[in-house]
Amino acid sequence: MENLRAINCKEIFRRAYENRYTWKSKFNGYKGKCIFFVNNAIYEGEFLLGEDFKPNIQKIEDKKIVQSIASQLFEVCIHRVKREFKSVHSENYFNLLKDTESGIEMSVSGKNQGDKYRVKNNCINMVYRKIHGNIIEIFVEEFLDTGIGYLSKKYSSQQIDPNTLETNSQKLEYEDEFLNMDKDDYWILKSRTIKYLNLNQEEETQKFVFEDLRLLK
Repeated sequence: MENLRAINCKEIFRRAYENRYTWKSKFNGYKGKCIFFVNNAIYEGEFLLGEDFKPNIQKIEDKKIVQSIASQLFEVCIHRVKREFKSVHSENYFNLLKDTESGIEMSVSGKNQGDKYRVKNNCINMVYRKIHGNIIEIFVEEFLDTGIGYLSKKYSSQQIDPNTLETNSQKLEYEDEFLNMDKDDYWILKSRTIKYLNLNQEEETQKFVFEDLRLLK
């Protein structure tokens, strides 16, 4: 363990933030086939995700299924955008909460007052952030080291009511697989499995699979 007085939380967080895998700024998008498995049903279609990060799902009629697939594609690609640490966190201060085997946990004061993060081995393995009126809490179990940054591979996500601090959503367990597209070092989502308990406390699974992936020129 580091000497607590020697811990510079902002510097530790900055290094982990800059160690995340991001796409190059001139990303043109990609396309392929999409397959969605849910409740013993299978939906197959095609998709195109342009440089504006707006997914276009084709050959699937069910609007809810289209939205489910599109939201996964958008959520993944929006996290691949490179944003400089200074532009995002210049008005934030990072304060040590505790240093344990799970990592260095810190709270944020300033612009994003109330947010919390935890860092271990130069990776952010816990996020507690207020987004669109809800608190989102994420714990990462496994990372993928791409050689040019890390990706979250296995993690959980849950919403928390900001007023009561009680959970107000299902706990979602994610497991992602990625494909490295040729020599360009574009790591693209190949599949995503989401497990959760339904209202009867029975485990359900959704799986999104993306095939025949091709970068747009």
